[in-house]
Amino acid sequence: MSFDERYRAISSRDTRFDGQFVTAVRTTGIYCRPSCPARTPKPGNVSFFATSAAAHEAGYRACKRCLPEAAPGSPAWDLRGDAASRAMRLIADGVIEREGVPGLARRLGYSTRHLTRMLTEELGAGPVALARAHRAQTARMLLVGTELTMADVAFSAGFASVRQFNDTVREIFGLTPSQLRARRPRAAGDPFGAPGGVSLALPRRGPFDAAGLFAWMSARALPGVEVATADSFARTVRLPGGPARFRVHDDGSRLRLHATLARLGDLPVLVARVRRLFDLDADPVAIDAALAAVPALRGSVRGVPGLRVPGAADPAEMLVRAMIGQQVSVAAARTALTRLAAALGERMPQPPADPGDAPADPGDARAVPGPALLFPTPAAIAERGGEVLRGPAARVRAIVSAAEALAGGSLELSPGDDPAAQRAALIALPGIGSWTADYVRMRVTGDPDVLLPGDVAARAGAAVLGVPADARGLTEWATRAAPWRSYLMGHLWRAALPQAAALPQAAPRPPAPEPPSASDTTDPFSLAPLERTPA
Repeated sequence: MSFDERYRAISSRDTRFDGQFVTAVRTTGIYCRPSCPARTPKPGNVSFFATSAAAHEAGYRACKRCLPEAAPGSPAWDLRGDAASRAMRLIADGVIEREGVPGLARRLGYSTRHLTRMLTEELGAGPVALARAHRAQTARMLLVGTELTMADVAFSAGFASVRQFNDTVREIFGLTPSQLRARRPRAAGDPFGAPGGVSLALPRRGPFDAAGLFAWMSARALPGVEVATADSFARTVRLPGGPARFRVHDDGSRLRLHATLARLGDLPVLVARVRRLFDLDADPVAIDAALAAVPALRGSVRGVPGLRVPGAADPAEMLVRAMIGQQVSVAAARTALTRLAAALGERMPQPPADPGDAPADPGDARAVPGPALLFPTPAAIAERGGEVLRGPAARVRAIVSAAEALAGGSLELSPGDDPAAQRAALIALPGIGSWTADYVRMRVTGDPDVLLPGDVAARAGAAVLGVPADARGLTEWATRAAPWRSYLMGHLWRAALPQAAALPQAAPRPPAPEPPSASDTTDPFSLAPLERTPA
């Protein structure tokens, strides 16, 4: 965006741009989100920064009125695939806290000096400053959203000491942690209320297709590992500090996250993963506007505004689930994955019930038993997967081989991967074709522009919407949806559902698509690809 475009955005107080940049005012020394209700400053007094960390480095502090740190994350880190965006995703995933700047540089393939120079030139701040800003954002979220003690907030946010936490909060927000907590709105408590947990509100941009996301997750939920209802999703997950359990609930206006962690310091990592899982940093207005400009998609976008593409809670798990789901029905994939999890997964103790909770009706999220089973590790699948998995011997060998590569470290999957390099590494493995590699790329890296032309469900949806349903024709036609072809896939999958018949049709339905010849494909009547992927 140019200076004039950004200035028009802040003049109109457009909330769509919150989180995409910050506005710094030289006369006050304060930076704000674009929708700040304060009087618009004169153009000559304004500077724009891509990140809050850059504003911190330039000597500005956060506005106490609009709290720019509370804005949703920037969709730029999903849309862009360059090293800077990959670095931001890895920083949010806690790589600097676990591996330091050298670890981040190694993952990106640069020296620490070059990485620091590149990020400073591109984003206005180096990796240490970016990680510090992320810790400050997490600390603010915990101060206003939980009853954690100050010490617990400090270490949960990733600070090395309470003193460092106090100094950073005062420097960035111009308030002490206690003063920042005192300014929080008084709101109703967590809807789940399990003792010992942490409950937070997750900012998002609207519109938000919560019903579609929860339906997707419900269709793919593995008993014991995940529990899904019409308005909530819960699962277990492994984090750097140990196993954790979380639940996300939609209350109609926002998402709430409740988590029970083995180590409070894992909370920023979990928040980052849940945000990717629910695609909370997407810009739905821009995406819907671009797709609705395509006549054949206009009715679908109008019927499902704010459609999201689910991410992955665990990249290694995502690959295993994708491979098991190749060329079988949704039900068959779920059965195989449930058997695998029951045989090789580790059990977690159930969280204690809150004695203050009255008995809930069966439709209440609190009445649903929490997940208690961890999805098997790659090491466990590599060791015993051959005994548990059923199906063609070549497919079983391929899954075990991929698990061995993940367990041995010869294959690493993360949200900060270079998408092209990740795809090449996956296709080099036996038993993985283009559909699986691209689908994993879509879910793990959050690439917004992935098309799966060999996907049977997508081609069936294309037939419903009246667009070319053969692989080559769909590929050529879909160029008009770039760079949002992952979201196009979501609309095609949605159109393949039986209830899609109620959607307005752009043109008469063409003949049914020819049978696919791809080595890995999907069920034409599933919500999404045939693999039983848990978001």
